[in-house]
Amino acid sequence: MGERTIVIGVAGGTGSGKSTLVRKLQEAFSDAVTTLSHDYYYRAYPDLTYKERTKLNYDHPHSFETDLMIEQIRMLREGYRSNRPVYSFVEHNRLPETVRVIPSKVLIVEGILIFECEELRKLMDIKVFVDTDADIRLARRILRDVQNRGRSMKSVIRQYLETVKPMHDEFVEPSKRHADVIIPEGGFNSVAVQMLIENIKSLTRNN
Repeated sequence: MGERTIVIGVAGGTGSGKSTLVRKLQEAFSDAVTTLSHDYYYRAYPDLTYKERTKLNYDHPHSFETDLMIEQIRMLREGYRSNRPVYSFVEHNRLPETVRVIPSKVLIVEGILIFECEELRKLMDIKVFVDTDADIRLARRILRDVQNRGRSMKSVIRQYLETVKPMHDEFVEPSKRHADVIIPEGGFNSVAVQMLIENIKSLTRNN
């Protein structure tokens, strides 16, 4: 079975800088790291039309098939390969294909709501919360969704006001209390990132 995989949880609000932090960790550990995003596990809604799917609340914990993610993390920790889902933000639906994920020394689990679930938290060796001002997060979300996900600015702002912000206040922000480390500005905080990298290296050496 080999060494046990070290699981690093990276949570924080939309546009907080989680992806930048994850990228820095991926660069630091190279082939020894695997990443699973909670976004991969959005539920499939094959019976709904596209228009109906666009109206769903994607920022509530029930929007995710978290049980499947937990099952696959356990498999990876035990040295078994897994096939994760693929989700399309353009179609607002899960796609039929899957992606093979192989075990590695370090597994990064990333998402806005990963600290909300106690069973998921228990699988993590280090829990990191990326803390960034709301106005910066909104600006980043607008840029990302318009440029990469085919959304209009009006629809992004409407979604933010109707579901993203209320769900952030209800679920994401309170989950910060479960973090072991809080990093302001995420991957843009070079001092905190380097300290985190050294901490993870220490865990892998002692594993």
